[in-house]
Amino acid sequence: MTSIVPTILVPDVRSFEQFIDVYKNFAKRLQLDICDGQFTPATTISLDVITLPSDWQGIWDFHLMVSRPSRYIPTILKLKPSLVIFHAESDENLLPVFEQLAANNIKTGVAFKKETFPGNYRSYLEAADHALIFAGELGRQGSEADLLQLEKINLIKEIDANIEIGWDGGANLSNARALAKAGIDVINVGNAISGADNPEQAFHDLEAETEKPGVRI
Repeated sequence: MTSIVPTILVPDVRSFEQFIDVYKNFAKRLQLDICDGQFTPATTISLDVITLPSDWQGIWDFHLMVSRPSRYIPTILKLKPSLVIFHAESDENLLPVFEQLAANNIKTGVAFKKETFPGNYRSYLEAADHALIFAGELGRQGSEADLLQLEKINLIKEIDANIEIGWDGGANLSNARALAKAGIDVINVGNAISGADNPEQAFHDLEAETEKPGVRI
């Protein structure tokens, strides 16, 4: 079953808390996007000022679009998310980072930008729990999905048949079924939920769409 995961990409604590107040009513899993302004054009809220709510017991994923992943390890260990995703294209070797997080029972993921060939990062895929196909634009929501990126599913599965595969970028009601049927395990959704008049209804509509048979033409 494919999971619909709302994403949070915000500039400050107040916005973060507002999203939590909405999403905790229906989401079982959330992804927090962090941008450092170097790896990405945009800068988001700093991970250092985040406090995860104790009254919501769902799963937290962190997607860190940052140049130097190792700098974030102390804060990650303090916050204890379930999964942390770093980009293969970052400036550091991710294997030592993965090892340190795994030693603290935190799952690891590797993300690939649109132009990146997953086969060039076999060691990351062999070490990680999750592979994120990034098909949008770094640091912003509401971009159009590049469905040609679905070709990466087989490339990733050839290296690790059991890895969880996520999708990030332009997911909405028009393509959620196609993403699910193609083999995406986790569909991260930004604007299609946050920009909806009724975010909870939009979330459930997306869930229902992924469970329908066949592919929308």
